[in-house]
Amino acid sequence: MRKSFLIIAALFMATFAWAQSDKEEVDLMQAAFGMEKKQIVTDFVKPSAAQKDAFWKLYDEYETQRKELGRQRIALLKLYADEYLTMTPEQADTWTKGVIELQKKTDGLIVTYYGKVKAISDGLVATQFYQIENYILTAIRAKMLQNVPFVTKP
Repeated sequence: MRKSFLIIAALFMATFAWAQSDKEEVDLMQAAFGMEKKQIVTDFVKPSAAQKDAFWKLYDEYETQRKELGRQRIALLKLYADEYLTMTPEQADTWTKGVIELQKKTDGLIVTYYGKVKAISDGLVATQFYQIENYILTAIRAKMLQNVPFVTKP
């Protein structure tokens, strides 16, 4: 009983928070996270002086595409929150397929940019990029999984 109450309360709070977010707020939060994230990448990825400008140009391009996928992730989470308590098998299937497709796109984006970074730098810088992006992505996925309740039959 207590567990069910906590899940419903958390879901209500999450739904309320998502309902308050409009596109501009999402953009602002992602921009703030991107700046913080960029500092993490700066501390970890070490292109040479000759590679630096090309790397950061590619990284900014990557971040633009990653942020769009982040917006899609937020939309899927909002959809889940809206449908969680009354989710039909068809809605569950549609939502899960959306999550799977988004995960493929996100992983594919990192792989694509690994190749682009390697082309303008070297294998070490490209591996640093790949490692830190996967680390951050895995941390985000783990946090989401910790906070999203499992779907149950209504």
